Amino acid sequence: MAGYLVYLKSEYPFLREAPSQPLQQTLKDLATAYERAFDPHLAAQFPRFKKRGRSQGIRFPQGFAIDGSGVSLPKIGWIGFRKSREIEGVLKNTTVLYDGTHWYVTIQAQREVNDPVHPSRSTVGIDLGVAKFAALSDGTFVESVNAFKKYEKRLAFYQRRMARKVKFSANWTKAKQKVTTTQHNIGNIRNDMLHKASTRISKNHAVVVMEDLRIINMTASAKGSVERPGKNVRAKSGLNRRILDQGWGEFRRQLGYKLSWNGGALLLVDPRNTSRTCALCGHTSAENRQTSPIIDTEGATTRPTPIPTPPSISYEGLDRAGSPVEIRR
Repeated sequence: MAGYLVYLKSEYPFLREAPSQPLQQTLKDLATAYERAFDPHLAAQFPRFKKRGRSQGIRFPQGFAIDGSGVSLPKIGWIGFRKSREIEGVLKNTTVLYDGTHWYVTIQAQREVNDPVHPSRSTVGIDLGVAKFAALSDGTFVESVNAFKKYEKRLAFYQRRMARKVKFSANWTKAKQKVTTTQHNIGNIRNDMLHKASTRISKNHAVVVMEDLRIINMTASAKGSVERPGKNVRAKSGLNRRILDQGWGEFRRQLGYKLSWNGGALLLVDPRNTSRTCALCGHTSAENRQTSPIIDTEGATTRPTPIPTPPSISYEGLDRAGSPVEIRR
């Protein structure tokens, strides 16, 4: 698709102001997005149109230089930055990103490393939720921070103030910065919890098993249509906000690459019946759902929520991976 860049520049003159390499990288990202959207094995969404100014990041695959705490970028020149760590290996690309409050430069390098061996041999199953962010099969929990819920009223206040201003005026710009800063704080709180939890789990367990949740389907609107209106729309909307506030997808992504760094593995299992399967005897029943003190209707096993789910998830993951599974009785 990079071959279309010449025609796009003639049709949209503002593209000539930017270096060609970031524009080519954007077209390559678009081509990758189309490939993922048409891949039947992936649950990727179809690419959406993004207006000019929406993207706040540019990537340079070549033509850049690094000297100490400065980076030289085509058509921009030398820019100073605070180096967080030493750069090792062959430089591959650099990305400049603006998150609404700060500018960041990310430098990617390639080097050979030995295959990591995880120091632990333990396996843990994880059940994600909203009351508790995660329940682990070892009996521990990860508490939810509910960052959006904490800042929801403040964010709505700044958004209303911004809506009353004349668009693109000085006061509108100030109000917009308040909204951006609040959204940035929400993201920072959530990411801090996700990184701490994923780092701790990836270092302590060699194999992590999780449900392969379809978050897009889980958070679909219940509004329905005129012919077939939905039920409990307000309650479903509130649940959707709570689910999206947790960051399940980002947590799974972080666990995946951190386990790979440490020599571990992340296994995903079908989420069907995981909450209805007793971890002690393996019995599956709709009545096993944790709505009463008796969880296992066959073995009459009593256990508080949500302990039974993570062990059954880990058993199923090991079973599918070909490892021997022993059901404890």
